[in-house]
Amino acid sequence: MSRPDPSLPDPSSRGKRRHAIVVVPFVLVGLFVLAWSAAWFWAKGEVAQRMDAYRDAWNRAGYRLSWQGREIGGFPFRLDVTLTEVSVREPSGWALSAPRIEGEAYMHAPTLWLVAAPAGVTFVRPEGGPVAVTGELIRASLSHLQNHPPNFSFEGTKLAFAPAPGAQPFAFSSADRAEFHLRQGPDDEGGVFLSLAGGKARPGTLLGRLAGDHPVALQWNSTMSKVSAFQGATWPDAVRHWSQAGGQMTVRNAGITAGQPLVGVKSGTLSVGSDGRVNGALGISTSQAPRAFDALAAQGLIGADVAQTAADVARARLTSGETAEAEIGFQAGRTTFGPVSLGPAPRVYDPR
Repeated sequence: MSRPDPSLPDPSSRGKRRHAIVVVPFVLVGLFVLAWSAAWFWAKGEVAQRMDAYRDAWNRAGYRLSWQGREIGGFPFRLDVTLTEVSVREPSGWALSAPRIEGEAYMHAPTLWLVAAPAGVTFVRPEGGPVAVTGELIRASLSHLQNHPPNFSFEGTKLAFAPAPGAQPFAFSSADRAEFHLRQGPDDEGGVFLSLAGGKARPGTLLGRLAGDHPVALQWNSTMSKVSAFQGATWPDAVRHWSQAGGQMTVRNAGITAGQPLVGVKSGTLSVGSDGRVNGALGISTSQAPRAFDALAAQGLIGADVAQTAADVARARLTSGETAEAEIGFQAGRTTFGPVSLGPAPRVYDPR
């Protein structure tokens, strides 16, 4: 029997190499699919575990966070979380609920979450009662959780506000668009931005008396210092820690217009005292001060004599453009307009 010539290629080895070239990619793809599937199911379990841990931690801190049903899907590229009958309530009485909340994050960006409330939400005021909010779009996004503050954005379009039967009126009956944003800034600062456009004031409310049928626009642009100190198990704890660290809010610009400017904030610095009330001052300009004080008196928020005195102060400070330049102060638990005491300063939290 003749021996094969070693200088010639072995036909069987060429067949094996061709077979390996065909099979190996399929094996690699299969291993990748198995690994990706395992990672997705691990991420699904992590989401459920962390949600439960956050709920339990909030409840131990005095909040009440709950949901009736939870589904987690989106395999293989997304994490979709659907909650039904969601409710969260904080100790002072503020609450938020929704019949359905939908959240979504992509597997390649698991810390960027988009959240929507397709059936609307209801918020509860401690003294005013519930207000149902519906809209064409109600959604929020949360990312960069390691930042102080994390990036948070809320957006609502074609919004309608409906107080529950027996609840106190809400300032707005509708709005074309509302936005709220939190952003990290340099030097331990955080940006707080709020805007509302195309708002319709509810008749009979303070804003309704001032705006009438004119569309209302609102803007607030501010920064918070020492924002990394804004931490705590509860809202009062977080505000206290921030205040004790020397945290302040600097207002860059703000204002309300309704056909014409109602009030504009040019600058100001605010903080929170140990009594939970706002401290500081805002420099404002307004051409509607007498109307505003009359409306406050009509709502029973200040006395008629106080309204008259404050209106006289505003008239005395009119510029050539019929605009009053004045200062709204918050000191010793009181709100002042120039030298006139209007009433208690706004409360950020209840210290009890």
